[in-house]
Amino acid sequence: MTLNTTSAGPGPLSGIVVADFSRILAGPYCTMLLADMGATVIKVEGPGGDDTRLYKPPSFNGIGTYYLSVNRNKHSIVLDLKDPEDLATAYEVIDSADVFIENFKPGGLKQFGLDAESVAERWPELVHASITGFGTDGGAHLPGYDLLVQGVSGFMSVTGFPDGPPQRGGVALFDVITGLHAAIAVLGALQERSRSGRGQHVELDLLSAALSGLVNQTTGYAACGNDPQRLGNEHPSLFPYGPFPTADKDLIITVANNSQFTRFSTVLGMPDLIKDPRFDSVENRNNNREELRVLLNEALRTETAETWAGRLQAAGVPCAPILTIPEGVQYAESLGLHPVVQVGHGKDTVPLIKNPVTYSRTPVTYDKAPPALDADRETVMQWLRSHRKDPS
Repeated sequence: MTLNTTSAGPGPLSGIVVADFSRILAGPYCTMLLADMGATVIKVEGPGGDDTRLYKPPSFNGIGTYYLSVNRNKHSIVLDLKDPEDLATAYEVIDSADVFIENFKPGGLKQFGLDAESVAERWPELVHASITGFGTDGGAHLPGYDLLVQGVSGFMSVTGFPDGPPQRGGVALFDVITGLHAAIAVLGALQERSRSGRGQHVELDLLSAALSGLVNQTTGYAACGNDPQRLGNEHPSLFPYGPFPTADKDLIITVANNSQFTRFSTVLGMPDLIKDPRFDSVENRNNNREELRVLLNEALRTETAETWAGRLQAAGVPCAPILTIPEGVQYAESLGLHPVVQVGHGKDTVPLIKNPVTYSRTPVTYDKAPPALDADRETVMQWLRSHRKDPS
């Protein structure tokens, strides 16, 4: 296999080369998205490889699915930056790149001449993206783990039931959000470079991404000093909005305006609820949620979740069951979304979750399975030799 870095490929980022020095989740998720869109991503790993290779169970053919989930379409080469020859090779990779992405601890790359100032001086056209946990000032010494950020951002304080302890999310949410922000930042810097001809340093940190991702919760505090509390599965500003008991199991019902509430109460056989001054507006339903809850629970317990779902969906009232991860994937398949894609070729093929973006003309691709450690060394080295500038 050769590295395809020409602009003739189908992807919207075909022709862009990314030097990926990141590991774990936020950086690799970002670079996978870029690779899906056609960028050539060279994954530079230390001698021990990306930690997530060993994150298991679960595993697929002995490889942790954590690693597999964010590393398709990349080319792996092992380089020990403490070795002068390997460091020279790392410089060559960056020499040929449009984008350099890393998530080293602040100051950790200075010894290798890869700090922001050195990179900007040596590669002025390069887009350099740095991802940290808590920034490069007062939080520079803090390790960047998603769970720590879930804790200090306030996310856990609003997750869980009022009478229970704070809860973590079921996935490394802020790593993923930071990876998305990083991809957006890189694309913005590349677009600006197309006008100015100059690269720039873009910085991201997990805590800032978390506070941005907490949207209404953090804005409520910033704008008016609101201190949100845990509400379990309740919404702080809307009711009914959450799971409700039926004759057999819970059904999620989300009513966000008066029109939906009118249809909802009509299906339940209580069409006059919208005329009740306690329930005639979003704010009044929210302020009188416990009184309304009693009425709704009494009506909903008369039929099964499936029966109510059919009636409510027919009336245009948003609702859904609570599914397991396997059931969720199967449900997406039943809707024609085809969430599972086969990545790679032959014996290396791996079933993974697809990129959620569909382009009408320049589709994302799934050509290369997540690589084994150092699997692409010869390919990368040959490609570098072909790109070396003639010293004369």
